[in-house]
Formats: sequence, structure tokens, C-alpha cells
Amino acid sequence: MSTQAFERARLRTARELAGLSQTRLAREAGLTPAAISQFESGAARPSPETTGVLARVLAVPPAFFGEAMTGSHDGFFRSLRRTSVTDRRRARAIAHVAHDLAVHASAVGRFRAADMPCLPVSSLQAQQAEIEEAAARVRSLWGLPPGPVSNVVELLEGHGVAVTRLPLDNHDVDAFSLPFPDHPVVVLGSNKNDRARSRFDSAHELAHLVLHGEQIWGVKEVETQAHQFAAAFLMPADDIHDQLPTTVDWPALFHLKQHWQVSLAALLMRARTLGRMNENVYLTAIKTASARGWRRVEPVPLGRPEQPTRLLAYLTSADSTPARSVLPPQIVESLQTASAV
Repeated sequence: MSTQAFERARLRTARELAGLSQTRLAREAGLTPAAISQFESGAARPSPETTGVLARVLAVPPAFFGEAMTGSHDGFFRSLRRTSVTDRRRARAIAHVAHDLAVHASAVGRFRAADMPCLPVSSLQAQQAEIEEAAARVRSLWGLPPGPVSNVVELLEGHGVAVTRLPLDNHDVDAFSLPFPDHPVVVLGSNKNDRARSRFDSAHELAHLVLHGEQIWGVKEVETQAHQFAAAFLMPADDIHDQLPTTVDWPALFHLKQHWQVSLAALLMRARTLGRMNENVYLTAIKTASARGWRRVEPVPLGRPEQPTRLLAYLTSADSTPARSVLPPQIVESLQTASAV
């Protein structure tokens, strides 16, 4: 490998995939922390021999360091205080590999380019009506009929979004997204047992890609807006308003949960937001659900969560051989396994 074929951002990605600090990597590679810092900043480039050592320590093919890399921000993570910096960085690095796979899949015609609507919010204090309109606009642009979205993950993949499950055993890392312009990445959390939550997570991350993009992220207001968008996208006001009960009618709510494929909690909040339930009725419903243990595990399970299929189909084909030759094998395998569960 020529010293010219070294993408400095790849070194940081490989290091974060391994969960190593610059100091730890330097020690294991027999280098100085200053050298690692210079390689990552672009102030210096490693020799072919040093690149080989770094590749061995970090368990990546040497060719990984020569791959072009598309930049993005640090990702839309919800529970910043609960999630460690190391876990966030590793999860983000895994998302970069998922993006790499989408790029390779696109090159052989197995993944389409994204057609993500760009509907930036006017401000962090945008009104609910603006968020509702944005959700309705996306449904219209993507040709969705009235009523429930049949499969949110399939919808995202069909519009060029690389969707994967997070191959980590850390439940503190929730779903998140990275707004790459060619193939945005949505990483769904490791909780695979709740279809309603998973669908809402997917719609929540779609909101970030549509409303926030590269512009604003990492603050409470954008998470609130993403929740509002997800509710409006999955339960359009014009379609669901008259179906929502005005009293705590559990049989009616159970039926709506099955029909709309959303949680009871989401239905109750939607009923409150749309003015079908007043504050007292809503609080009564929430207290009852909590007393019955439904805030933790809801009744009326909806079955297996929606699963990503596009990257999995690519990875199980011979077309993925070139990508496998340059990407970290353990990470690629873990992405394949996580998406196949």
C-alpha cells in the first residue's frame, strides 16, 4: 500500500470499532500516542509497514485504510447521559461500516440512492402543526395511502436508507441515525421483542433525517420534535382522530393497537395531543396502565419486530465479496447476524 492511500478518518473508525483510546492503540502497536494522533489528524502518514501493524492490532484488512470515507456528525443519540462516550463512538463506527456496505451494494445495483425529503424545521421551538405538516408531506411524497404504514423498515429501505440492527449487547445504546446524503443509516436498538417500539424508533429516526439532517442535533428539542413527527407519521390526524376514544376504553385501544401497529402509550399520547382525551382522562389511563405493569410490558403483543432485509440480502450474495475484502470481517459478520435474528 502506498503511503498516499491512507484515509486518516479510517484509523479513528477502526480504533473506535475496537474500543481503544489513542494511548492504548499506541501501546499495542508499539508506537507513540503522538504518532497515532498525527496519523488521525493528517499531520503524518504511516508507512506501509506501520499500516500493516495497525491493521493487525485493529483486526481490519490493510485495504480498509485506503477506502474513501464520507463524513457525518456524531449521530442522533437519545440517551446521551445514560450512554457512555465509548459505546456511542463504537456504535457510530459500526454505522459507518453499514454505510460502507450500502455504498458497495449500490455499486453493483443492489441498493438504490436515497430520495430523502428535506423539510428542515423553522426552529427548535417549531409548533406541533409544522411537525404534523412535515409528516403528512413525507407520506404524500412517498405515495403512502391513508391508514397504518404496513412496514416502516421496508419503507425506509425502499427509499435508500441503510437499516440495520445494532450488534451490541449494550441496551443503553438506543436506536440512532446518521444523515449520509447518499445512503442515510438508521440503526435500530438491540431490543428485538417489541414491534410497536421498533416501528416508532424507525419513524423517530426518519424524523431526524427529514427535519434535522446535518443542521441540528444532540439537544432535547430535536428529540421532542422527532417524537411528534413519528406519532404523526404513524397515526395521521385525519385518519385516526375519530377512531380514538374519549374515555379509557381498553378494548377499543387494544383494537387500535393491533390495527395501527403502535403501542398503547403512543395511542394515549396521540389521543391527548389531538384533543380526544382531556388531561384528566389521559392521566387516569396512564396511572391504570402503570398499576397493571403495562408501562413495562404491554398487553396485546404485535409479534416479531420488522427486520431489515436489503443489506442482509446483499451480504448473503456473492456480490458482497469485494466489500468483505476491505471491511472489518468481525463487524460485517455481526451486522449480518444482527439483521438475520
